[in-house]
Amino acid sequence: MALGTGRFGGPVPAGLAVTTLFSFSVLKKRLVKLVVNFLFYFRTDEAEPIGALLLEHCRITKEEENVFSISFIEEPERKYCFECDSEEQCQEWIEALKRASYEFMRRSLIFYRNEIQKMTGKDPLEQFGISEEARFQLASRKQ
Repeated sequence: MALGTGRFGGPVPAGLAVTTLFSFSVLKKRLVKLVVNFLFYFRTDEAEPIGALLLEHCRITKEEENVFSISFIEEPERKYCFECDSEEQCQEWIEALKRASYEFMRRSLIFYRNEIQKMTGKDPLEQFGISEEARFQLASRKQ
């Protein structure tokens, strides 16, 4: 996934075609760019995005060959399909999108914090003044 330049870093020509399934419209060719947890989409002839998807509380699902979808947990009828040029490109996008959410980053932080604490016997975040009651603890572990 190459990065361009410009106000938004330029759209990434990823060869993805996007359609919103709930509108039953035809496939529309779009350029997309992943920025942190937003997936910006552009018309192929424009530099400014026409929209963005916030990649929180969503599911990334492998569909048919070279196709994956993004659906939103709170709005399951809101589903976007993406067609890639190859299966390899499809897998790269799926992995990148799954890692893009803050929820994924929060879970990774908790996992590595616990692993370091097991190995060293110390909480690696104490040096930053973050206590055991840190707000990013998993809900099931809160007291």
